[in-house]
Amino acid sequence: MPGYLDHARVGPLSRPAARALAGANGLATRMAPADLDRLFALGDAARTSAARLLDARPHELALSPSTSNGLFTVAAALQGPGTVLVPRGEFPANVYPWLRFEGRGGPDVRLVEPDEGRHITPESLRRRLTPDVVALTVSAVDSLTGHVAPLAALKEVLGPHRLLIVDAIQGLGAVPLEAEAADVLVSGGQKWLRAGWGAALLLIRDRCAARLAPGLGGWAGVAEPFAERHPAPPLPGAAAHLATNPDFPAAAALGAALDDLAGQGGPAAVGARIRTALAELLDRAERAGAEVLLNGLGPAERAGIGTFRLPGHDPAAVHRALEAAGVVTTRRGEWIRLSPHSSTPAAATDLFAEALAPFARPAGRARTATAGPATPEPATPEPATPEPVPSDPASGTPPTRTTSPSSTTLTQEPTCPTT
Repeated sequence: MPGYLDHARVGPLSRPAARALAGANGLATRMAPADLDRLFALGDAARTSAARLLDARPHELALSPSTSNGLFTVAAALQGPGTVLVPRGEFPANVYPWLRFEGRGGPDVRLVEPDEGRHITPESLRRRLTPDVVALTVSAVDSLTGHVAPLAALKEVLGPHRLLIVDAIQGLGAVPLEAEAADVLVSGGQKWLRAGWGAALLLIRDRCAARLAPGLGGWAGVAEPFAERHPAPPLPGAAAHLATNPDFPAAAALGAALDDLAGQGGPAAVGARIRTALAELLDRAERAGAEVLLNGLGPAERAGIGTFRLPGHDPAAVHRALEAAGVVTTRRGEWIRLSPHSSTPAAATDLFAEALAPFARPAGRARTATAGPATPEPATPEPATPEPVPSDPASGTPPTRTTSPSSTTLTQEPTCPTT
């Protein structure tokens, strides 16, 4: 759909990923010995492609079924005593693994309040460090505001003896990340990589591998799975944490998506196009009188996510009007989230602006979001549905955009159990 602006929820399967998935499923329908070897090789190829992207060694990577599964794997591997810091407001996938293993051999959990809303700064982290802290777990990109975490600066504060654990799913494939700073990084492929479900990257760097026991490591994570006595010695690297073999067709799709990202110029080139598309959408929202969440972020501080609200209008009605116009977004309470991709066509911006037109303020400047939930204002009747503007959904390269990002402040948003 030309108006699809919801890649932070799920990215439609890309053509290279779809072809790789179909090819791998074709191998699985025959399952001759040579075909099985080729399936295993697809998993190895995906890890090699990921290693190039993350500046890692292939053995530092394993394939997990999902981001959540990978985070649970890490939580099971990080044995106590000690304390892991979890910023309050983190997406639930990066909260529950630590809570579930607290008291079951894992470290204690300390939820920390960010100084200025949803993200933790190096300064606020420094004030919260105590001798018992062994790790900080953080999202590379906040799922509501789009704020990019300063991973290198956070790691510098933590130092070499504390772990920086990163949930990278909202950033990997959308913007350049300071991935070298992450001791552990986990990311699925179903959002910005557009690789579908079933395979996620689990990066455990050699510098911290000895500190992580193979808590969920099963028969696929040991050197001699059919030895007479168990447990057998673990495999070297991240493979020690594998419970079983990966989903090989999903791994093939993930590998193809990573190779496609590299072929488009990598995260820097793709991220620049995404940020340009997002800046234009947010500019159109502000022209309609919208408040943009965290509107003071610099160009390098915002990833592919921008969130707005229209004061005086029922957010559910605004969301329905966008959907009726062919504009797909996510609503989180009073906020509506936009997340275009590099392939988002110019027609999406026109559709979005036309759908907002009935809600636009007659005059005046857009207000700035405050540091707390706003008092709801009376809703207006739901507007008539605008007519969609035709576009070519196969367009892969957006037109040149010149609008620069605008400026906002922060507001606090409760955690929501949806993507």
